[in-house]
This record gives sequence, C-alpha cells and structure tokens, in this order.
Amino acid sequence: MNTLKTTILLAALTGLLVAVGAFFGGTKGMTFMFVISILMNFGSYWFSDKIVLKMYGAQEVTPQDAPDLIRMVSNLAQKAKMPMPKVYIINTEVPNAFATGRDPEHGVVAVTTGIMRALNYEELEGVVAHELAHIKNRDTLISTIVASVAGVITMIANIAQWSAFLGFGRSDDEEGGIGGIVEFIFLVVLAPLAATLIQLGVSRSREYLADQTGGTVSGNPLALASALKKIEYYAKHQVMPEATPATSHLFIVNPFSGAGGMIVSLFSTHPATADRVAKLEEQARKVR
Repeated sequence: MNTLKTTILLAALTGLLVAVGAFFGGTKGMTFMFVISILMNFGSYWFSDKIVLKMYGAQEVTPQDAPDLIRMVSNLAQKAKMPMPKVYIINTEVPNAFATGRDPEHGVVAVTTGIMRALNYEELEGVVAHELAHIKNRDTLISTIVASVAGVITMIANIAQWSAFLGFGRSDDEEGGIGGIVEFIFLVVLAPLAATLIQLGVSRSREYLADQTGGTVSGNPLALASALKKIEYYAKHQVMPEATPATSHLFIVNPFSGAGGMIVSLFSTHPATADRVAKLEEQARKVR
C-alpha cells in the first residue's frame, strides 16, 4: 500500500510539473531549468552522504571501537539480505539515528551516543532495522527524484514571480483578465505549495514502509514502537544542536518534534509517532 501511495504521489508530482510547464511555456527555458535542477540533485545524490555526515560530526567506527553495535548491524544486514553498511556515531546526548548513501552498496547507518544510552538492546535493534530498511528500499534515490521535480516547479514559480514583479510577464490582454490572475496565483503560490505537500507525503509514506520493513527484519515491531516513543519524548524536550530543517527528514524521528501545532504537523516530514506506533502494534498482532 505504501509503495502504491508513493507511486501515485510521484505521478501527481510529475503531472503538476507538466501543468506548470504548459502554463509557463517556453520549452527551451523549461528544459534549461530542468537540466540545472537535475544536475544539482545528481550532485546531491552522489555527495549528500559525505556532506551530512560531516555536518553532524559523525565518526566512522570499527568492530574494535563499537563491537556490540557493529555486530548488531551486521546481523540485521544479513537478515535483510543486503550488504553491510558503514556505521557512524554522532557525539550528542539527544537520541536519534539516520541512514544515508546512494544505494545499498554504499549505505551508511548513523546513531547518536544518546540513543545507545537511552534504548535497550531490542529497541536499538528495531531502530537500526528501520534505518537498514531505508537503505534497502532505496529511499535516498526516491527522495532525490522527488526533490528534483519539486525543485523544478519551485524554480519556475520563482522566475514567474520575479518576471511579473519586474514587468517581464505577459500583458493583461494576453493573460485574459481574471482568468490570467487565477492562473498566475496557481503558478506562483499553489503549485509550489502542492509540490511541497506531495514531497512531504512521499517522505511520510517511506517512513511507514521503513517501519514495516524494520519490524519484519528485527522480528520485534513492538520494540521499534517503544523506541519511537522514547526518541520522540527526548526530541520534544531537547533539539539536537546541529539539526537543520533541511536534514530533518533523514532522522527516524523529526528532531524538531517539539514544535507542535496543526500547521507544523501538516508540513512535517514524518507521520505522527502515535500513528506509526499503532501500525507497528497491528503488525505485531498479525505475526503472533
């Protein structure tokens, strides 16, 4: 179901891009912006893991540095039938974890020192299984594709906005009066907003899928559910000093969970933890 939802959202995002392109016109300019966006996201796809690891001061560990953690990751990777990822530790007291890497052969799992202290062995195992699921399901590739398309839509909207502001847009006669105004509002305001919401919808769908896969790989969905509740509790009371909104989607729980409210939840990169816990509890009942 989550894979189907992701496919539908990707199709919707592509359709939105076509609609915006049809309105804006100028296939040469459209092609140029598309190529630029693809090149930017291509670079991000290849180098984003190194950038984010450096941003958080993550240090790679070996079996000599963290034998229990390496053994856990290795065992879970074997269960998931995927290559052993590199393992990094972030020196911060706030419990959290993320995965990165452009494909399963270049996967990276990073955990904080705080999460290793806050969770018991089964809970940490559930978290690691969740992160391995992101790598196995190639979520980095999917998020890059979504970011590429959403980025093109936003770029077009920004150019249209500045063109109108500087007087380079079409005349009122060409725009067709009220209809032209409505179309312009759609291009500048509604299209980027819709692209953002679709992008967040894809992100939330991938989190549900990673929870499900992680619960299967670890064999203990309830331990992962317990871990999510603990991590969210800490996130509500303490924000990671290095955390940024641009990287919040990487973590198993949004590091800015303390910022509540309906509008904030609408633009959240993660589903509500209560909903994730409910799905994991349902998964646990089915496997009994």
